[in-house]
Amino acid sequence: MPNTLVLIHGYSDKGESFRKWRDLLQDRYDNTEQICVCDYVSLTNEVTIKDLAEGFDIALKTRAGLQGDEDFDAIVHSTGMLVIRSWLTTYPARRSRLKHLIGLAPATFGSPLAKKGRSWIGSIFKGNKDLGPDFMAAGDLVLDGLELASPFTWQLAEKDLLGPVPYYDVDFGTPYVHIFCGTDTYSGIRKLVNEPGTDGTVRQAGAAFNSRKIVIDLTKAMSVLNPENKPGVNRWRIGDWKNANIPVHLFEGLNHGTILTDPSGELVQKVRAALDVKDADSYKAWLKDVDAGKRFAKARDGIWQQFVVRALDERGDPITDYNIQMFEKKNDPATQVDTFDDHVDVYGNDASYRCFLVDLNTVAGRATLWLSIMAESGSQWVDYKGHDADPTIEVGPETSRKSWDAWLDLSGLLGTGDGFLSPFTTTLVELYIDREPKVGLVNLG
Repeated sequence: MPNTLVLIHGYSDKGESFRKWRDLLQDRYDNTEQICVCDYVSLTNEVTIKDLAEGFDIALKTRAGLQGDEDFDAIVHSTGMLVIRSWLTTYPARRSRLKHLIGLAPATFGSPLAKKGRSWIGSIFKGNKDLGPDFMAAGDLVLDGLELASPFTWQLAEKDLLGPVPYYDVDFGTPYVHIFCGTDTYSGIRKLVNEPGTDGTVRQAGAAFNSRKIVIDLTKAMSVLNPENKPGVNRWRIGDWKNANIPVHLFEGLNHGTILTDPSGELVQKVRAALDVKDADSYKAWLKDVDAGKRFAKARDGIWQQFVVRALDERGDPITDYNIQMFEKKNDPATQVDTFDDHVDVYGNDASYRCFLVDLNTVAGRATLWLSIMAESGSQWVDYKGHDADPTIEVGPETSRKSWDAWLDLSGLLGTGDGFLSPFTTTLVELYIDREPKVGLVNLG
């Protein structure tokens, strides 16, 4: 008998949105009790995604057939992915209970619409309309976690995507994960929110589980990567893949809504096959059949990658006023990769977290690539300094101080897939530079 199937919706939605999928999959199960539709409250300003995860655990304990440690499968949409990942990481033993995890347009790393949802207009269109204490609430804390480059999604990724223990492998002790996302955006009045590289709500590059973390240490003493200041140590460290190969599989003709309400026959067939995966060999065969790489090549509006950057000083304190640029050649403004900062989102509550969306077509074929960072403290008494600084170089926006604080040659990371660039993935970049008080800040008479 197949495992019980749990369907988990996204932000501001309801369980009834999964009606189409429930009907399409009903024939797999012996009775209607084997498909559980989750319904949760997101439009209230005091509830967090972690609250929803623990609420989900309470709901499992009260549902017949799921009250103990029974195995189950899950299909999640949008924010539902953050709910179940938060549930999984609260108690790691839960990994062996969840057998299959299907993500339909999952908000694995948030959504560019989250900031819009926290505005007044967001309350009008998505706010709770039921009279009471939550009237017109838009779920502020849930949206905070959904913001691009939020600390919540960063910390969650460090637990289950980047941590030392695999959460999504190909052995029986972890769930098999399958990710799908549409390539179409919205039409009608909703097209006003469309952005490049999205299905209207989530970014295709922000859906996959193929994430890596790069630490870049531009402090003079290399205090993070080389605390003993030994010669010949790289200023960057790229993490290993921690989980199974879990790319996003792109499907033409679907957007964030229609992937639920009107899925294609091909998508339904691939999901049904995913629920039948039972071991490493069948998972490998499923990946080969769906062929993510072939679908990437057909992407119409770009080959996208997200970089979520967190800037810190050598003490681990956040740097909130900084600028990042890419150049093909050091100190040559004519070689700037302009598209690197075309799509930049700054997390609202801590500007040290930022998300960059890059079309890899714009860096294809380059033999060299240089990273340039400038940071400001906002005080004449404190400055930022970094490796290979050259204060005489004047490139950058007119409103800046015009002195780049750090340069780093990234040419060694240009290998697509295994290096700095990897199509339709999210890469976390932890960046360190020195914060230095100036002479005269403190005087001894």
